[in-house]
Amino acid sequence: MWVKIAVGLAVLAGSWIALYVLKPDSWRFISLYLLNAIAQTFLLLNIAHDSNHNAISSERWVNKALNYVFDVCGISSYMWRILHHRGHHSCINLHGEDDALTGRGVLRFTPHEPRTRLQRFQHIYALLMYALFSLDYVFLRDFECFFFPSHDYLKQAKHPVREYVILFAGKAFYLTYMLILPVVLLGKSPLLVALAFALSHLIIGLSVALVFQTTHVIDSTYFPSDRNEFDNWIHHIFATTADYATENPLVGWLAGGLNHHIVHHLCPFVCHTHYAPLTRIVKQTAEEYGVPYRQHPTMTQAIKHHLLLLKQLGNEDHVSLLQRLDSEA
Repeated sequence: MWVKIAVGLAVLAGSWIALYVLKPDSWRFISLYLLNAIAQTFLLLNIAHDSNHNAISSERWVNKALNYVFDVCGISSYMWRILHHRGHHSCINLHGEDDALTGRGVLRFTPHEPRTRLQRFQHIYALLMYALFSLDYVFLRDFECFFFPSHDYLKQAKHPVREYVILFAGKAFYLTYMLILPVVLLGKSPLLVALAFALSHLIIGLSVALVFQTTHVIDSTYFPSDRNEFDNWIHHIFATTADYATENPLVGWLAGGLNHHIVHHLCPFVCHTHYAPLTRIVKQTAEEYGVPYRQHPTMTQAIKHHLLLLKQLGNEDHVSLLQRLDSEA
């Protein structure tokens, strides 16, 4: 794990140092800028996520320090921690509670949500929306959750003053090194920098969104009507979660083990480098006890079944789709 941390941070810092030492032309500038975006994606999936679960070290201060990777990448680590723990892990695939099902009226992720005419085409434009995912967090989502919360648990929360300071300081730091410094210190055109910034978030947003969405929002997972529908939470996890490409170590290495997603929800405080052997144990145990285990052999298959569900959700009415999904579960 420490090798991954070192590699991720080295590429992040190295690509940025190279920009100012080499002072490259436009094409090389964009290349190094996008390399920095790839490093951010790698750090978000591998380091920030694990540290958010206190899964990297037994020392909480180490996890806390590494969790600021979110802020370095323009996202509030404090708010992401709340949304991920209270707004996802404790309410998987529950409409109105699971923040991962928030589609802003543009995307319909659950049969419990009303359908609009536009969503008939959501399987076509979904990937474009995912490309805007990280930009949404940088410019809108964090501020909405702090100042205009929609979830009850956010409305009732009293955020520490220091987190407001970190929110604004983190955003200012991120936008300064991503947008302002290349223009001021390197003399790059604002349009060139804006293009590189947009392409970077296309990489970050699309990658992170697909890694997560293909583990819960696919045509074989279940969407409970309430959190008490299952006798225990273990059955809830197995019904609402799926794995993909668990036999491909490269996918696991790049995606921070999140393709082993059932194990992640069963053991969120375990470092993802242990997920592969744990997944084999979980598969065997699930088969032994007759618990359905959902998986796809490749990430491509997982994406395909995610888009199939989006097409179904966009073209079938609430009642018929809900009944059909219930009967399959």
